[in-house]
Amino acid sequence: MSLVDQTRRNLLRAGVAVTAAALLPAGLRPARALEIGEAVLTTVSDGNLVLPMGFAYPDAPQDQLLALLEEKGLPTDALVPDCNVPILQSGNRLILFDVGSGSNFMPSAGRLLDNLAEAGFDPADVTDVLFTHCHPDHLWGLIDDFDEMVFSNARFHMGRAEWEFWRDPATVEAMPEERKTFAIGAQNRLAHLEDIITLFEPGAEVVPGVEAVDTSGHTPGHMAFMLHGGSEPVLVAGDAITHFAVSFAHPDWPSGSDQDPGKGVETRLRLLDRLVADKAALTAYHLPAPGEGRVERDGTAYRFVASG
Repeated sequence: MSLVDQTRRNLLRAGVAVTAAALLPAGLRPARALEIGEAVLTTVSDGNLVLPMGFAYPDAPQDQLLALLEEKGLPTDALVPDCNVPILQSGNRLILFDVGSGSNFMPSAGRLLDNLAEAGFDPADVTDVLFTHCHPDHLWGLIDDFDEMVFSNARFHMGRAEWEFWRDPATVEAMPEERKTFAIGAQNRLAHLEDIITLFEPGAEVVPGVEAVDTSGHTPGHMAFMLHGGSEPVLVAGDAITHFAVSFAHPDWPSGSDQDPGKGVETRLRLLDRLVADKAALTAYHLPAPGEGRVERDGTAYRFVASG
């Protein structure tokens, strides 16, 4: 059974009403650019995911969750998060943060290459790829349908803990059955990077002006990146923050997508505090496209204010 068929089966089992349009490849979407000093950060769409609600927040108070989603005008039977891939033009570097899903994860995703072309970017010009983590929608676009590297001229960078976790042969067996394909797919793709990957630790300046921030919890070595050089820093959060309503109004609710939900909560709260304290802008992979905005305190919680 293909991963697409398996995804459809899992959605049906979860009772998710998925429209045909939601499972079709997303169309071209305009890119969005943000100036950071002399650098420019552009957000390019890879499409969207379709996820069962039970997968996303199984341990949250369901009545409060449904009320929040209804208040925000969101579906209550499924999550349909956007996939926002940031690309930073800085000096002579063209830096991509994650590589999207590729063509073998979900038919509603995998649109990165089309949208890069629409925005005027050539994959051959990418000098550096920085990975937040190794889930399919962030990693599987590394290779094409012929197992050839898509960003063939790039240097690749990953946090050491993330690399070691997914490269460990024991990881596949340790994964729950429904996530084994994540680990198998990660190991297949990471094998292409075996001799060329550059590993780093939290706090490192991975490339000039880009600070690695430990955001473990979603995965054991998940990394965010703080971009410096402008009047205010900008955080590329990856999946440390995933939902524009829940992650801010109830950051203490555990997420089913986090491998360590408790650590995910701890990381999310710390990150939100830093974003407010540093007056940093935020771009996150699964917030509504283009995924950019700011974080403000809202009583004892937070709110996300999207860029206008």
